[in-house]
Amino acid sequence: MPSFDIVSQVNPMEIENAVNQARKELASRFDFKASKAEIALEMNEIKLSAEDQFKIKALLEIVIGKLAKRGISLKNVDKGEPDLSPQGKLKVTTQIQGEEIRVTGKSKDELQAVIAAVRAKDFPVALSFQNFRE
Repeated sequence: MPSFDIVSQVNPMEIENAVNQARKELASRFDFKASKAEIALEMNEIKLSAEDQFKIKALLEIVIGKLAKRGISLKNVDKGEPDLSPQGKLKVTTQIQGEEIRVTGKSKDELQAVIAAVRAKDFPVALSFQNFRE
């Protein structure tokens, strides 16, 4: 009796090649010269990180273009929500003191931005902010 199988497979080597090509393009692009943009391949995820949302969108276009050129169906791409945390923009120092973390910054505004960023995250425990000093 004749039969056939229906499968959905993606060649992991083609994904790795597409990511490597995207990294090469990232290194040569003028608009990314002085920025801290990165394309990382972890297990079955491609993680993009950049300084702002516009650069993340440009990185996404680069990666999707390379995936399409390598023959990978874009139906296999699941775009997650971007994490717009202020990584790298806040210059604060942290220090672990027993059960507490002390955050020190140059200005009150920086510390308030850290508090807002921590409140925006959904941690499994309740957090409070104490000893706010100027």
